Amino acid sequence: MTEGNFRRMDPIGASCLSLFKPATDNSIDAAEEKFKDTKDEGLRVMIASCHSLSKYEGKSLKNVLPQILASLLAASFHIGNGISLAYSAVLISQLAEPDSPIKSTKTQNSWMASVLIVVIPPASIFSGIIMDNLGRLNCIKIAGIPGVVGWSMIALANNVTTIIIGRLLVGISSAWGTSPGIVYITEIASSNLRMSLMAIAPAYVSLGMVLTYLGGWYLHWRTLAWVCNVFIIVPCLVCIIIHESPSWLILKGKYEQAKKSLEWIHKYQKPPGEQETFADLQYKILHEEQQKKKEEQEKQKNQKGVKFIIQEFLKPTGWKPLVILTGLFFFQHFSGIYITMFYSISFIQEAGSSINGYLASILIGVVRLIMSMMSIYILKRFHRRSLIFISSGLMALSMFIAGLWTMWIQEGTTNLKWIPVAALLFYVVASTVGLLPIPNMLIAELFPLEIRGIGYSISYSLCCILMFIALQSYYGMSDFFGGASNLQWFFAIVCLGGAVYSYIFLPETFGMKLADITDYFKTQFVYIGHSHKKMGTESEAQEKMLKDSANNNGKIPQTV
Repeated sequence: MTEGNFRRMDPIGASCLSLFKPATDNSIDAAEEKFKDTKDEGLRVMIASCHSLSKYEGKSLKNVLPQILASLLAASFHIGNGISLAYSAVLISQLAEPDSPIKSTKTQNSWMASVLIVVIPPASIFSGIIMDNLGRLNCIKIAGIPGVVGWSMIALANNVTTIIIGRLLVGISSAWGTSPGIVYITEIASSNLRMSLMAIAPAYVSLGMVLTYLGGWYLHWRTLAWVCNVFIIVPCLVCIIIHESPSWLILKGKYEQAKKSLEWIHKYQKPPGEQETFADLQYKILHEEQQKKKEEQEKQKNQKGVKFIIQEFLKPTGWKPLVILTGLFFFQHFSGIYITMFYSISFIQEAGSSINGYLASILIGVVRLIMSMMSIYILKRFHRRSLIFISSGLMALSMFIAGLWTMWIQEGTTNLKWIPVAALLFYVVASTVGLLPIPNMLIAELFPLEIRGIGYSISYSLCCILMFIALQSYYGMSDFFGGASNLQWFFAIVCLGGAVYSYIFLPETFGMKLADITDYFKTQFVYIGHSHKKMGTESEAQEKMLKDSANNNGKIPQTV
């Protein structure tokens, strides 16, 4: 994701003086009163527009129904992404059966599981080029091509090599089809709905995993691959019935289409008066925002060279976040979070549980789905550093219990063969409130504005590389540690290491402005003993921005 994508995420919110949450009517009224005598007409119009948007934007289900519908349809490709992630567990399990015509080695199994991940970074970069030039929804439609070809190759494969190539194409399709959906939601959603609508994506991924495990319980892996094409084709087709992102249309000079798109998205919103509709106000703000972006891009044209980027990463504000994130990603992936996802059926069978591996995987998928929805509330209410610390500790306890019971089951000293699965379910619950989602959320927060885009790309690529290594090394680690029980204890130790690491190095960013996070890294690296300075309130930040705007001829500074 480029720096431009971060800016595109909230053009309306930025214009209305707050990216993180919509300003209240009272705060805007006060700002309007404070600047009613200003000589700058543009500033008064902007404040009035913000007032109009806040005042007339309805919050009832009918008012926001088009946004919800568009988000549900645009993000539907994530179901296919969840299917592709979980499919390796079904495939590897069925290829290991005695009557399977295709036999695979452990090395081939690891490639079938991990090739999906290694292709994501370059594919994501290419998807950014497609969506910026052809549109968000068109990028999703194009993603269907490698997806259908990949799943068809898997279904018709007569050898493992063909399956791996098919998985690679499915990985490209996943990257091309999911990133535009997230960008589209951020550009059409109201600020008070954005967090909830973006949570559709991980919920869809979890749903896709459940469907895969359920399908694998009853269907042959070839039949399941054919069925997977449905979850590629349908998301491409539904994109035809929704309108393209207004922000992208304005950026490309397609103003009439942008107006039609806004009128559809806000068709149930109450008009603010006889002259202008709610969609008209949105259009004006988006248009002005795009003009500001073009001006800023011209000013920053000289700050895009390789030399500038290297210099910024050599600063404490560049290398410190990169080091901290790399450590977090290591503990995240080698704690077993994704290994238990990609190899879930084999992992459970090796533990000697009496519960069917497919049923256990379905339970894990359902728990992940429920927790992905609950985590929306949890992540908005509790500090991230504390959540990772608690999450990692509970994950370690769960894996220790699972390893202990796995050893006793294999030794024949216990009949309680359901406990490893129960412990694994609790492990999934613990992971979803901290170590699973938060490291990826932090990528967008820790880097300074100047290198936030390239910092995101590098960190995301490192995350995928470490995930690839973890998935590739699953069988090697199992052999090295001497079986499932010792491997589970290794995961428990890594989880404890993640708790200690986050306690020492991870700064608390909950409620902090991005500028203050950057200031922290200028002087600090170890968080223990750090005095967390009191942050200004949202209204104070808005007042400061208004003052700065008045002092700069009414040009409202860009927020991030």
